[in-house]
Amino acid sequence: MSPRPRTVPDEAILQATAHIIGELGPARFTLADVAGEVGLSPATLVQRFGSKRGLLLALAGSSVAYVDACFAALRASHASPLDALHAAATEMASHVESPESLANHLAFLQIDLSDPEFHRLALENSELVTAGYRTLIEDAVAAGELAPCDAARLARAVGAMAGGSLIAWAIARDGKVIDYVRHDIETLLAPYRANDGRPTPTPGLARPAARKTRR
Repeated sequence: MSPRPRTVPDEAILQATAHIIGELGPARFTLADVAGEVGLSPATLVQRFGSKRGLLLALAGSSVAYVDACFAALRASHASPLDALHAAATEMASHVESPESLANHLAFLQIDLSDPEFHRLALENSELVTAGYRTLIEDAVAAGELAPCDAARLARAVGAMAGGSLIAWAIARDGKVIDYVRHDIETLLAPYRANDGRPTPTPGLARPAARKTRR
């Protein structure tokens, strides 16, 4: 007999887990929370992932597997490598629902930094993202959108800016997170634009006046 098909695929469970982590944080959520979200029993999650830790490791591993596909999709959907670079650098911001949600996901980062098994996956993810940025920067140089530069160093700077800008937005709470991060990325890239050395601002990236949304 062939095994019964799974009514809920692992991908849907991992997506639900990421959503619940944003609401509760990695320490507070339970397998029952995830099970209730996807309509399964906690025992079924144990069968598939072994434990809560196993579920979190599966989520971290899926993030690594997603990186190359994400960059490929962005390159396919943008004629301009520079536009694709902006989209890639703001990809994480597009999933941030609130400062509180970001704080809960940053709590997951604490696990990444303190647990060797999680850190291995986090490092692999980071290296793949940086490599993706580097390829887009090299493409933008080849297309004449950016001046010749050290693509590896600029890629690291883009990654640092994208992550740091998220935290800055969570503190300032100034406008939409994706606009905030995009503005900072544009500020970083402006001196590299191939326009006789003169920065060319992208339309619509002027940061609006502060709109506080503290609750």
